[in-house]
Amino acid sequence: MPRTILVADDDPHIRQLLAFALGKAGLDVVEAEDGEAALAIAQATPPDLVVLDINMPRMDGIEVCRRLRAAGDVPILFLSSRDDEIDRILGIELGADDYVTKPFSPREVVARIMAILRRTAGRPPQVESAAAPLVHGRLSLDPDGWQARWAGNEVALTVTEFGILRTLAAMPAKVFSRDAIIDRLHGPGFAITDRTVDSHVRNLRAKFAEVGATDVIETRPGIGYRLGACGAG
Repeated sequence: MPRTILVADDDPHIRQLLAFALGKAGLDVVEAEDGEAALAIAQATPPDLVVLDINMPRMDGIEVCRRLRAAGDVPILFLSSRDDEIDRILGIELGADDYVTKPFSPREVVARIMAILRRTAGRPPQVESAAAPLVHGRLSLDPDGWQARWAGNEVALTVTEFGILRTLAAMPAKVFSRDAIIDRLHGPGFAITDRTVDSHVRNLRAKFAEVGATDVIETRPGIGYRLGACGAG
């Protein structure tokens, strides 16, 4: 059956543009002109993915995202009119799946939506048994409790941020490409794309910098990321 995309934007031109492009890609589209309408539609007939403009009347896109994610794990792609909003988007609880900045190419939006749908329709999430704490230098992770600590101080992370850090900490000597990180995070709540991995890593570094940690994640240019020394040196 065709998958349904909810497009929420207060600009009718943008809604029509995306509806046409998504329709050509074989996807069904429902439209909402503000945040409250988007939330009502999503709750009444859950879509397969939601496209959310950030700045909408009656309820902004971030609040709609919070409420949708509190009720489930529907993938969400944000439309942003400013680049400086991206870190704020990705810092919300559970993180964003992906984003596109305006002005955009409808073809790019369709490509990103199809990529998210492929990942969420892929293999089912693995059910993990109880996991032992991961400790590396001053960093400690409790996988079952989803808690991260630096020198005993808890660092509040989103689910996606914790998942990325746990992936790196589980194999501290390994350099992970962005695609490899995404594959390790596959499952509900983790329908991220390669371009958002960098933003999540940037957020992780900023949060740990607040508690004095500057070497949590190491960048290997042209390859990807691995766990840093974590104060062990």
